[in-house]
Amino acid sequence: MINRVDIARRSGSAAIILLLTVTPVLAHHPIQAKFDESRSLTLTGTITEIDWSNPHAHIFINVAGADLTLANWAIELESTIELELSGFSTETVSIGDIITVEGPVAINGSRQIWGETVMAAGKPVFAIAENVFATLLASSPAGPLPRWPDNQPRLGPPVGATGYWTLPSATSLVEVGVTVPMDQHGQLGNLADAAKVAPFQAWALDVYKLRQGNHQKDDPSFLYCIPPAGPRIFQNSFGLQFVEQRERERIFILAAGGNGNWRQIHTDGRDQVGQVSGDDNNPLFFGRSVAKWEGDTLVVDSKGFNEGFWFSNGGLPHTSQLHLVERFTRLDLNTLNYAVTVDDPGAYTREWTSSWTLQWVPGLELPEYYCQDNRP
Repeated sequence: MINRVDIARRSGSAAIILLLTVTPVLAHHPIQAKFDESRSLTLTGTITEIDWSNPHAHIFINVAGADLTLANWAIELESTIELELSGFSTETVSIGDIITVEGPVAINGSRQIWGETVMAAGKPVFAIAENVFATLLASSPAGPLPRWPDNQPRLGPPVGATGYWTLPSATSLVEVGVTVPMDQHGQLGNLADAAKVAPFQAWALDVYKLRQGNHQKDDPSFLYCIPPAGPRIFQNSFGLQFVEQRERERIFILAAGGNGNWRQIHTDGRDQVGQVSGDDNNPLFFGRSVAKWEGDTLVVDSKGFNEGFWFSNGGLPHTSQLHLVERFTRLDLNTLNYAVTVDDPGAYTREWTSSWTLQWVPGLELPEYYCQDNRP
C-alpha cells in the first residue's frame, strides 16, 4: 500500500492547512452533510497539490476567474483505500496537470467541491468501481468452518493464515422484517419511512428524523472521530479482525475504520458488572462486554455505554440504559452471521433485533485507515 506519510510530506502542508481552515476534518460521511447537491459547478484548473490521505483524498487546483485571478479549490474524493482498489494512485495525475471536475460545492461556501466526475487528458479518473470491496473476496468456494483443537469455532483466520471480515450485507441498523430504502451511510431514501426503522419512543423518533433531515452532519464520528461503537463497528466496509486470546479468556475486535479502535470481550465467566478501579462508574464508548459460547455461537452481553456516540450508521439514538446482546455465528470459512438484540427502555418501546452477514477477506491484514490521517 502507498506510504501516506511520505505522500503527505511530498504534497506539502500548505494545502492541508487550507483544508483545515475551511471546514472540520471529517471521517467517511454522506456527501450531503458537507456538499450542496442542488448547486453543482464545473471547474477546470491546474493541479497544485495532491493530498493522498484518509479519511478522504484531495486534489488542489488553481482556477482562473474572469479577471484571470487564480483561486485555489479543493477537490474532495473518496478514501485512498477505495481509490486504490479502483486502480488509482498518486501517479494517476501530477502537479501541473490540467483537469476538469464537476460536482456539488461545499454548503459553507468555501472553495471545496466533491469530485463527482474528474477528467484528465480526456479520460475519467478517480471513479470508484462498483462493489469495490467485493474485489477483495475469495473467488474459490467457501472452505469448512475453521476450528480450535477443542472444536470451538475460530472467529479469526485458520492456523497459519491471515484475513479479516468486511462487506456487511447491511450498513445500518433496521429491525428484522423491515425493508426501507437506505444508502451505504444509513441515509433514508424517504424521511417518511423513519418510524418504520425501529420501535421508537416519540422523542427518539424526533431525534432520528432530525439527524436524517440534516444528512447526519452532526455525527460525532464524522466531526470528532468518536469511535463507531455498538453494532456500528460491524457496518464498516473497511473491515474488522477478531484476535482470540484464549489463554487470557478474552477476545479483541480491531476495527479498520475510525482511529484503529479496539473492543475487548471477556470470556472468563465474570458477572456483567463494572470492575473496581476500572469501568465500575465509568460508562464507556464500547461498554463492558462478557461472553459465552452456546454451541457454535458466541453470545456477547454488553452494558455500561455512554451517550457520546451514535451506535449505528444513520443516527439511531440511544441512552445510557442501552443493553446489547450480540450473537456471532461463523457459518463457514467465508461467512459470519451477526445478530443483535437492542434493549434500551430509554429510547425504544420494546426490545428489537437486527442481523446481517459479513464476508471473509483471505490473505490480507486490515487496511490502514484513520479518521484524521490528513493532519499536517
